[in-house]
Amino acid sequence: MLHILKFTVSVTAHHRLLCETVVPLEDPIITETTSTLQEWGVLWKQLYVKHKVDLFHKLRHVMNELIDLRRQLIQGHLAQDQTREIKRHITVRLDWGNEHLGLDLVPRKEFEMVDPEQISVSELYKLGDSLRQRHGDGCRVPVSHHLFINLKSFTYNSISEDADVFFSLYDTREAKQISEKFMVKLNKNGGPKNPEKVDRLCALFTDLSSKDLKRDLYIVAHVIRTGRMLLNDSKKGPPHVQYRRPYGCAVLAMSDVFHTITDLKEEKDFVLKVYTCNNENEWYQIHENIIRKSNTKYSAPSTNYGLIISLQLLRGELEQIRRENQAVFNRALALTRKLGFPDVILPGDTRNDLYLTLERGEFERGGKSVQKNIEVTLYVLYADGDTLKDCISLGSGEPNTSEYRSFVLYHNNSPRWSEMVKLPIPIDRFRGSHLRFEFRHCSTKDKGEKKLFGFAFTPLMREDGTTLSDESHELYVYKCDENATFSNQGLYLSLPCCKEDFNSCPNLPANLPFQRSPKETFWVSTILCSTKLTQNVDLLALLNWKAHPDRVLDILGRLRQISGEEIVKFLRDVLDTLFCLLDDNTDKYGPLVFQSLVFIINLLRDSRFYHFRPVMDSYIQNHFAGALAYKELIRCLKWYMDRSAEVVRQDHIQEAMRALEYLFKFIVQSRILYSRATCGMEEEQFRASIQELFQSIRFVLSLDSRSSENLVFTQAALLNSFPDIFDELLQMFTVQEVAEYVRGTLGSMPSTVDIGQSMDVVKLQSIARTVESRLFFFPESRSILLPVVLHHIHLHLRQQRELLICSGILGSIFSIIKTSSMESSVQEEVEMMVESLLDVLLQTLLSIMSKSHSSINLSKYVRPYLSFSLVQGEYVSCLLSLLRQMTEIHFHHLLNNFHSKEELKEFLLKIFCVFRNLMKLTIFPRDWSVMRLLTSHIIVVTTQFLSPALHKNFSEADFDFKVWNSFFSLTVLYINQPSLQLEALGPAKRKKVLDKYGDMRVMMAYELFSMWQKLGDNKPHFIPGMMGPFLGVTLVPQMEVRNIMIPIFHDMMDWEQRKNGNFKQVEAELMDKLDSMVSDGKGDDNHRELFIFPSNMTQLFGPYPSLLEKIEQETWRETGISFVTSVTRLVERLLDYRDCMKGDEMENKKIGGSVNLMNFYKSEVNKEDMYIRYIHKLCDLHLQAEDFTEAAFTLLLYWELLQWEDRPLRDFLHYPCQSEWQRKENLSRKILHYFNKGKCWEYGISLCRELAFQYETLYDYQSLSWIRKMEAAYYDNIIEQQRIEPEFFRMGFYGRKFPFFLRNKEFVCRGYDYERLEDFQQRMLGEFPQAIAMQHPNQPDDTILQSDAQYLQIYAVTPVSDISDVPQLERVPERIKSFYRINNVSRFHYDRPFHKGPKDRENEFRSLWIERTTLILSRPLPGISRWAEVERREVVEVSPLENAIYVVENKTQELRTLISQYQHRQHHGNINPLSMCLNGVIDAAVNGGIARYQEAFFDKDYISSHPEDTERITHLKDLMQEQVHILGVGLAVHEKLVHPEMRPLHKKLVDQFHMMRTGLHHVSSPTCDPEINVFLHSTFLSLSHSPLNLQGSIRHSSSSLSSHTSSEAGNLVIMTDGLMGEHPEEALHMQVRFEIKIHTGMDVMEMI
Repeated sequence: MLHILKFTVSVTAHHRLLCETVVPLEDPIITETTSTLQEWGVLWKQLYVKHKVDLFHKLRHVMNELIDLRRQLIQGHLAQDQTREIKRHITVRLDWGNEHLGLDLVPRKEFEMVDPEQISVSELYKLGDSLRQRHGDGCRVPVSHHLFINLKSFTYNSISEDADVFFSLYDTREAKQISEKFMVKLNKNGGPKNPEKVDRLCALFTDLSSKDLKRDLYIVAHVIRTGRMLLNDSKKGPPHVQYRRPYGCAVLAMSDVFHTITDLKEEKDFVLKVYTCNNENEWYQIHENIIRKSNTKYSAPSTNYGLIISLQLLRGELEQIRRENQAVFNRALALTRKLGFPDVILPGDTRNDLYLTLERGEFERGGKSVQKNIEVTLYVLYADGDTLKDCISLGSGEPNTSEYRSFVLYHNNSPRWSEMVKLPIPIDRFRGSHLRFEFRHCSTKDKGEKKLFGFAFTPLMREDGTTLSDESHELYVYKCDENATFSNQGLYLSLPCCKEDFNSCPNLPANLPFQRSPKETFWVSTILCSTKLTQNVDLLALLNWKAHPDRVLDILGRLRQISGEEIVKFLRDVLDTLFCLLDDNTDKYGPLVFQSLVFIINLLRDSRFYHFRPVMDSYIQNHFAGALAYKELIRCLKWYMDRSAEVVRQDHIQEAMRALEYLFKFIVQSRILYSRATCGMEEEQFRASIQELFQSIRFVLSLDSRSSENLVFTQAALLNSFPDIFDELLQMFTVQEVAEYVRGTLGSMPSTVDIGQSMDVVKLQSIARTVESRLFFFPESRSILLPVVLHHIHLHLRQQRELLICSGILGSIFSIIKTSSMESSVQEEVEMMVESLLDVLLQTLLSIMSKSHSSINLSKYVRPYLSFSLVQGEYVSCLLSLLRQMTEIHFHHLLNNFHSKEELKEFLLKIFCVFRNLMKLTIFPRDWSVMRLLTSHIIVVTTQFLSPALHKNFSEADFDFKVWNSFFSLTVLYINQPSLQLEALGPAKRKKVLDKYGDMRVMMAYELFSMWQKLGDNKPHFIPGMMGPFLGVTLVPQMEVRNIMIPIFHDMMDWEQRKNGNFKQVEAELMDKLDSMVSDGKGDDNHRELFIFPSNMTQLFGPYPSLLEKIEQETWRETGISFVTSVTRLVERLLDYRDCMKGDEMENKKIGGSVNLMNFYKSEVNKEDMYIRYIHKLCDLHLQAEDFTEAAFTLLLYWELLQWEDRPLRDFLHYPCQSEWQRKENLSRKILHYFNKGKCWEYGISLCRELAFQYETLYDYQSLSWIRKMEAAYYDNIIEQQRIEPEFFRMGFYGRKFPFFLRNKEFVCRGYDYERLEDFQQRMLGEFPQAIAMQHPNQPDDTILQSDAQYLQIYAVTPVSDISDVPQLERVPERIKSFYRINNVSRFHYDRPFHKGPKDRENEFRSLWIERTTLILSRPLPGISRWAEVERREVVEVSPLENAIYVVENKTQELRTLISQYQHRQHHGNINPLSMCLNGVIDAAVNGGIARYQEAFFDKDYISSHPEDTERITHLKDLMQEQVHILGVGLAVHEKLVHPEMRPLHKKLVDQFHMMRTGLHHVSSPTCDPEINVFLHSTFLSLSHSPLNLQGSIRHSSSSLSSHTSSEAGNLVIMTDGLMGEHPEEALHMQVRFEIKIHTGMDVMEMI
């Protein structure tokens, strides 16, 4: 369904274009909610994707609430208050969501978004700053709290009778009850006695103040049962007679409640254990005993069950609580009020409650053997003797009754009840009513009679009209019996009720109808809470002054002693009385009436009575009739002021000053009444009296108060009240006249240097309230007042005093001027403010900004409790407000009014510096984009106004570098502001910003370019200094800005070429800045084409050609093109490096990017500083990855640059200032440490020798000893410690999606320990998750190389060490040789098998060739990285015979290494690898693999047809003999170490070796070469002799694919000798079984 909404179209001009905007005609908050929900919807889904589940669910809940609230607003069926409340809820949720989603702060006014164009910057700042508090706010009204209590159940098993539960709030510190009681009637089963009250036993304890919540409060519950006298004794009283008897008490500390209830809307359950009293005499204080834990005086229940209640704390006005919690109030809620008045007394409150507490009694036994069971019955009776109906309340929650019966204490003649009841007596029945207390003895005999034995009484109001005082009253007890009649109350009312009453009537008749019992007394206490009655005699005397005219002066003098509650209750009557007295005798009563009026006015300033100010206002407007009063009020007020210079004690004067507002209200209203009555008579006299009064005011303010503290307080009181009288004066005088009065008064105040700091504050606060007053909104008054206001602010800003108050005044002025901006007078006011404030504002801001980051004591400038950042923000907003109001005319006047160029220069430097600081410092929070964008707009507009003055006054001969440099620095900072980088914004927000302001970066860039062109011959002053800042501008991701900057770079190069014949300085500066800026995250992929590719940019952005195009037109184009090419290559590498260094990238990428950039700085641009810097960055990366060997090789690069000289070096990176020798020595030690951790001791040894030579040269024998010991330790480590041989892998990175330093290149990588091909492939695919793995080793074609994808090719390669590097001595241990075979290697190869010609079907080995590819690296491994780039490749073909030699040789080397490891017990008893290796070789030989080599290459036909292979055949024979010997030693070692369970396997190996020997002998047939037979025969014979013969037979091959470790051949001999010595027969048996082993451990394809 479509809904058509009403709308309007607003037309605005933007960039010389008219833009139409559709504005819906609906509530703005509905529009905002709709757009916000749309924006949230997108972000909400992203939360789910990012696994922010908690915020995801919370936001969903808030969005649903907003949808519901929006629906209610759209329906439009709400009352005004409800609509306001709905809007409040909506804005709270909108702000919450924006904050948690990181969206912008929305400034609001009355729940609606504000348009920044419609308000001043200062007002906008205040709206967004939650800490800001306006000066001059009225007294805060205390917030009331309310405690909701709900009785859920009462579990008790021992009563079985009806019960009453009374809840109240009790203050343990003051030991008194502070609330009424909430009463619940329960039946014997524990449920409500009234079935209608099921689930409705709840009450609300109202009007608790914040002060009350800090009291030591307890919820106290007294349980009174109704039934037999004794609970467990059925004989005590008949069952039909019911007594109220105490049962138990429960308490709950409110502190526990507040700790549990954390949310105001949270309802929590609590269990109250009910304790019983051990002695009824202590019942009155059982709650105190429980609280004090006097457990000997009460008994705990047998179970933990008791009263189960739920509590909830509510806050706010009661009507608001009622609206927000209708469900609670619909449950027959009992409102339980606080005893006495709440902290806030509202004028409409009507209350007339008398609280009566039965305290205690003293009664005679009356001739009985036991004490009485006394019950008290209370009646309220009127003057006619009738009982007042329903005027007694035992507690809220139950209806009122006409009589009250107390509970009974068993056998107690001195009962203490402490039971309170409320007497809500109608006001018209209060006078003449009295209370009667009847005392009865409750017999427990069979009849259960209640016998009357006495009574007491007391009237509610005394003869003087006052009520019972709030105190304890001791009443007389009169004797009577059951037959006594009270029908004629006059019989006892004439009797004295108490001692005070007895003293007032001494002449009593002798025959009284009732006799007082002298030994019996009864105590009650009362508390009156009434808005209509008073207990104060003085107040009644004042109201009835005509009855005692002779006492008026005395009564007026005692008015101050009357409590405030009593006065505000009778406010209108008291005021009428005072003005009647004034009219009656002005001369006699005038001063005292004035004092009384001042006292009452100041009383209303108290927060408790603040709500009665409207009552006072209403009285003045509607009821006040003192037409002549103004004369006396003016006279008294003037008299007080004139005496301020003479009187020492000035309390009464200060009170009069504080009451100034209402005194003027009375004066003005009185004059209005007089004018009406007399048609304006005595107007001139009135004006003259007012004029004289203001002269007295000025006189008071002009007094020197530094020597009189009292006078300071008087002046402060006057200044505080002074702005409150403006509205009253405007009723009688014109705006100009009032403004003149005010100006004269403000002008009479002394300057800041003549008064103390406290008066300084008060003076400014008075000015602030003047500015905020209605008077200041009139243009005609502003023209009068503004100069004096600006004068005082200027003085304070010059002295840097009371900055925050001054900023508040300025903010108010700017807000008013912005509101009145259409008026013509505003331009003059702005001109006035510019002349007076602009310079001092700039100076103040510079001072604040310099101190905000220092440790200077700031108390001189702001109050200690205020944030200094708040002051800074205030002044920034003031400056921006002023600049925003300035037009071209204002700027023209400003710039032309400077007396000299030095003054103009100083001004420009100040304002440019302030603008730069605005962009450097975080003045406004990051989410306050509205303020940030407005600030940027004001800055760019201001800069456009100021730049012509800069060019006009400081160019050519008057050139000033400092001003121009300040301008250029400002423009650079401005364009680089994060808040202006629109690319980081969402599409909707970006469009909104562009529509409102345009791209302000482009505006400032044009301004920068224009000013650069105007520099003319002064451009060299900024070359190369501004190269870096201007480069930062080009790194902004905005193509138009970049194109604007290209000609500036060309200019810089051209000027440098003209000056020096080259642009080396420009080049060096540019490269340095490029490195730092790109590393800081600036720049993007478009920068790869910024300087070189003109076509794209010219087509898209014209009219500026690229830098390369401009250079091509110059005479120095060759060097220029070379420079641009180098810069572009640097940008490419920097961007790749930055991408690699991102936090989520793998270490290999980071290392590769660092190596690439480091090599560029060394080889292409020769920048040693940058080269060294990246050496250390690369080293740090290696250390993070624990690649210690690579870290050592990396630091060696810097080590090689240093010499052993004493040349001093500056501090650099983490190196201190030191000599070159010291730095190289420290570096050497660090490198040695890394080589040691990387187990590359061989490389460390050469460095040890270098250091030893230096130490020896210097005769530093201590260091020499240390280095020699380290060298010796390295040798020990080489021999003793095991090192794992790594594998090597070739990697190819193909496709344009790889980083520049990897793209279409191949590398060889040194794998980690124990890392195999599959592991390495998985790791690399993890680092490049977008890459496609190539499954073949073939070289890729151009399609793959140029594709927009990533292809990754990985396979294992074999190191090919330089033979000259490997020790050739046969006695060199294998572990030493193995190191040289896999280290310092720059050649690697891999093989591809193929059949050349037709495949030999009888023996495929004859035609099986190998294509061997050798990769030559740019540097050997290990080195500065685990990767090394392949520099070139060589491909050769290996013949079948050469391949056989290679295979046998490598397998023999593998056997030798493995056997050596087991000899040294390096496998800790696990011989599985040895068993598998022996089994593979022997089993393959048995199956004919090695025999196929013999058939292929030892055949006569092959030998005769290939005479060139004779040497190779001989070499193969030698290798086979060597393998047989090694295999024999391997079986001997296996025999020694094999586990008993593996003996069958060993036997199998020995048997198969025998078969292998037989097979080899069989192959040695006549068809074989005779030399072969001789070779085999000699081999078998050698096995029959001592194993010592093995020593000379063992040969060493020159290459291996095995591990680091090796073993000496001599160890094999010793081991075999050992076997012979221990078990000669077993060893001989083994020798017989040794067979010749020729390697063919796998079939042909597996072997290849």
